This record gives sequence, structure tokens and C-alpha cells, in this order.
Amino acid sequence: NASKISDGAAALVVASADAAARLERRPLARIVGAAGAAGAPEWFTIQPAAAIRRLLARVGWTLDEVDLFEINEAFASVVLAVTRDLGMGTERVNVHGGAVALGHPIGASGARILTTLLHALRRRGGRRGVAAICLGGGEALALAVERV
Repeated sequence: NASKISDGAAALVVASADAAARLERRPLARIVGAAGAAGAPEWFTIQPAAAIRRLLARVGWTLDEVDLFEINEAFASVVLAVTRDLGMGTERVNVHGGAVALGHPIGASGARILTTLLHALRRRGGRRGVAAICLGGGEALALAVERV
């Protein structure tokens, strides 16, 4: 199973707490940390797991302390490989569907998964979330956020 490649556009505003207060804006969340990982290109499917492990160690969280995960997958096997590699279930992953269900907007995937994660946390009353994405060439990035 692979997602269709679609056009997409997204915009996110990232600001300091001071700037948000000065502009009288209430942030949706704060960025707690970020991490990346890279390996051989043929192992691209598990690199998000490596990035998530590195991220959780960096921010001092465990898998169980994360309310929701949003893992972008151009191929359905990515989420299966990542959840298996991390030894976790799928009930907290891509709760509104992933790229196979929602589309894989070229150039907007990161913004799409972060926006989906933030709104899913709000709707479900969650606090902590992790967004992860695999990149071409065997790389991955992960971002930890916390609702404020």
C-alpha cells in the first residue's frame, strides 16, 4: 500500500513565548525537542523509530508518556515497521489516518502531520505528542510537542 502523491500547501507559525504574548496569540503547543536519524537507504522504513528513540532520550520521556504519535508514511509498511521496532501498539498512532488515507502532499508533509497531531491532541484531551517523518535516502526526523 502506498499513498498517492498529491499537491499540498501548509503554513505554520513558530514563535517564541515572548512574541506570542506580545502579539496576544495563544500557542497550540510548545516544541519540547527534536532529533534525527539516518541509516542505509534500504532501511528507510525503520529510521523514524531510531529518530523517536533518540528524541525520547533527549526530552526525558518514555513511549508510555506520549499521548499520540503521528508518523508519516508514504508506504503503509513504515508505520508497521516503526511500531514493531519500538514494541508498541498502534492505538495511539495516526488516529485520523496517515498519508495513505489523507494523502502525501509533496513539500507539505511535515506541516500536515504536525497540524494533524496538534488537533488530535486537542480533540482527545492529550498533552504530549510526537511527530515523525521518514525522508528520502534513509533519514528521519522526530519532533516532541506539548500542548500549553
